[in-house]
Amino acid sequence: MKKTVRSPGSATIINAIATGFGSAFGIGLDIRCEAKSISKGIECANDVGADTGLMDLCVQKVFGHYNINPDEFGVSLKTKSSLPMASGLSSSSASSNAIVKVTSEIVAEEFDLNPLGDLEIINMAIDASLDAGVTITGSFDDATASYFGGVVVTDNKNRKFVIRERMEEHDILIYMPNFHSKSGDSDVGRMKVLSPLVETAYDFASKKDYFKAINLNGLIYASTLGFNSAIAIDALQAGAFASGLSGTGSAFFAVVDEDSTGDVQDVWSKYEGRVIETAVDNDGCCLL
Repeated sequence: MKKTVRSPGSATIINAIATGFGSAFGIGLDIRCEAKSISKGIECANDVGADTGLMDLCVQKVFGHYNINPDEFGVSLKTKSSLPMASGLSSSSASSNAIVKVTSEIVAEEFDLNPLGDLEIINMAIDASLDAGVTITGSFDDATASYFGGVVVTDNKNRKFVIRERMEEHDILIYMPNFHSKSGDSDVGRMKVLSPLVETAYDFASKKDYFKAINLNGLIYASTLGFNSAIAIDALQAGAFASGLSGTGSAFFAVVDEDSTGDVQDVWSKYEGRVIETAVDNDGCCLL
């Protein structure tokens, strides 16, 4: 038996590290996980040479839920990604969502059981990410934006939605510098110092003024974490609707249209790295 699930990444509207409240929206870059049943054990591989510990943890949690003995039944998984790793674009959330969902689908069909529900998948994926140390807050905002697509505003501490809705269709440009930044390595204390300012940005998001929230959040976190905020300001000056740092970096993104895409690409060309074109994703995690 073989199944494939795709799960998109997300871009940050509000980084939840400072206050526990966050917001994000799905983007068109994704991770695809192909899984097949095998006689026993857990086999994990990916196309980027990354550590497979998180993949293994996700499968273990699904097996534990269904009381599956890996000595009696197993799965082999491989992920392929168009989503840059360790860049603030929710690669861990997308990977965890895809792996938990596809493993659940394989096990449910093999043993004639019910597959996990949406929030069961999300919570199991978050628990695996926390256990693996790849997230600080649990990233309920990133995980749900990845899983459902569209835009979410969330209470990460209590894993509750404040807002969940479709995002307006927009083109997205992503600036990827020539280095990575892992969320689990970030200076939490430094970010929490600026929580009053992040609360102001969150207030914009809770009122669905997402572009103002992106701009303010991006400036706050870029300055706190030592990234060059001129990258976002250049994009705004070139006509982007909004621009900011995603997650804890290193990626910046800009919300653009046909008129501003070329101008933003031009101003970003002076920075070392590459620019990726994508779009808002409202489809989320799904079987292919």
